[in-house]
Amino acid sequence: MTYRAPLREMQHLLRELAGLDEVCGRPPFEQADPELVPAILEEAARLAENVLAPLNRAGEADPPRIVEGEVRETAGFAAAYRQFAEGGWSACSAAPEYGGMGLPQAINCAVSEMWSAANLSFSICPMLSMGATEALASHGDAKLRERFLGAMVSGRWTGTMNLTEPQAGSDLAAIRMRAVPAGSHYRLFGQKIFISWGDHGMAENIVHMVLARIDGAPRGARGLSMFLVPKFLPGDDGVPGGRNDVRPVSLEHKLGIHASPTCVMAYGEEGEGAIGYLVGAKSEGLSCMFTMMNNARLHVGLEAVGLAEAACQKAVDFASGRVQGRPPGRSDGTIIHHPDVGRMILLMKSITEAARGICYATAGAIDQAAAGVEGARARSELLVPLAKGWSTELCQEVASMCLQIHGGMGYVEETGVAQLVRDARITTIYEGTTAIQANDFIGRKTHRDGGAELSRLLHEIGETCVPAERSGQIAEAGAVIGASRREAEQALAWLLRESDSTRCAAAVNFLMGCGTLVGGWLLLKSALAAAAALERGQCDAGFQRSRIDLCSFYAAHMLPRADALFRAACNASPPGQSLANLALGA
Repeated sequence: MTYRAPLREMQHLLRELAGLDEVCGRPPFEQADPELVPAILEEAARLAENVLAPLNRAGEADPPRIVEGEVRETAGFAAAYRQFAEGGWSACSAAPEYGGMGLPQAINCAVSEMWSAANLSFSICPMLSMGATEALASHGDAKLRERFLGAMVSGRWTGTMNLTEPQAGSDLAAIRMRAVPAGSHYRLFGQKIFISWGDHGMAENIVHMVLARIDGAPRGARGLSMFLVPKFLPGDDGVPGGRNDVRPVSLEHKLGIHASPTCVMAYGEEGEGAIGYLVGAKSEGLSCMFTMMNNARLHVGLEAVGLAEAACQKAVDFASGRVQGRPPGRSDGTIIHHPDVGRMILLMKSITEAARGICYATAGAIDQAAAGVEGARARSELLVPLAKGWSTELCQEVASMCLQIHGGMGYVEETGVAQLVRDARITTIYEGTTAIQANDFIGRKTHRDGGAELSRLLHEIGETCVPAERSGQIAEAGAVIGASRREAEQALAWLLRESDSTRCAAAVNFLMGCGTLVGGWLLLKSALAAAAALERGQCDAGFQRSRIDLCSFYAAHMLPRADALFRAACNASPPGQSLANLALGA
């Protein structure tokens, strides 16, 4: 089977959860017309389905390699990237002043989901480029923006994010990359690892966003600055010229995303240093880089949604055609009629739709913040760790169920399920592990404001549940979600009284509980909109009823997890010596 973009689901959630109609036509989205959204999504679907998806398996047989000091990407990727850039997809959400379309992030998120579902390895390159573009637009000076942004927005140049070093994984304070002042620029020396698409031949130039420490800057994260380091140094005419002193020295051999070259990058190995340009103020590199990291975290959540959608489609396709055993009450039939297979498929679908709802609602809050809606920025910041942390964890479960439904056929390579499981596994790790997202959620996003924004969200969930509990078919779902909300409020009150170490011990369970609850709430909002459409006699009744059925199934099968997770969070205590000894086997 081949991937097919779920356009009806996307359009429904963009309208009902992302609030797309509310921001289109308002600054800074004056050029966005909601009437054009279906055409935009349909065009993106054609590229995803007909160009990117057929290349997804190619990277397994023909992964990138280094030849004469440069990365040679998988055959066919360069031609696909040209179609991507010529279609203007790298310019979706970029500002019109730099050649962008100026579309809301919510639309960009929907098309990004398609790229991820069709070909995750390919999609990582433009995702990082968009983040680099946003970081430069937000923090670069006028000269840098004029010199680099047009080519990056057009897709002629791509971008990367260079954080990690051999001794500094998530602990960015341990970074040793040096930056030496040299007149109007700097010269960088050091090595970075795990640099996705750090080198390739698909674009004219590659713009690296690099964290480094200026000689003499203080130790720790506060001494870091961000630099723009191009692969080729552009001349005054903007045309890439001589090669900069930055090169890939090796490629990682990975569990998954085999067609995405993960590079070890060397800066300044030839002695003079790689020429780089300061982005933002000195020693404020981490705050500048967080612009790019937050963009990437949301898009990794979308990667999880795309992979989960692909897993759902594979599972349904296989189960609809596979004859095995005798389903109860039937003399024959395919395995989709076996009760447990049906249960797994509905669980996969409801989880995927909940994760899609969280990611689209996050993008919608980002758009509302850009449009000046009060409180939207705080809401978007609260939701980002849920979009990244919860969605990627549940993606693992969805991918695993897809393999289970395939049985032994899922464990062999020809079905492509094994690749899907491998590709999905990285999403909980890069751009911050689940624990990092959870500590951010419970610390910077919740404890810092005394739980004010999370309390507002929980209040909104309660307001949605009240009419839902009086709404016939979805009354039970509304009651279950309302009860789970009360568990969340009690857990929040307890956590706000506890120490930092206790909150850290509780963080992952609390994040997963909140993600499960918020996903159910968003499915409830979708179901209420569907019920209203049915009452109005609108067409596509089957689709509208499916919204209600998914919400009811999720409330019955997923929401009980939230209550257990909140209770587990409240049972947390900081690991003492005895627990540490137990973990060490003492």
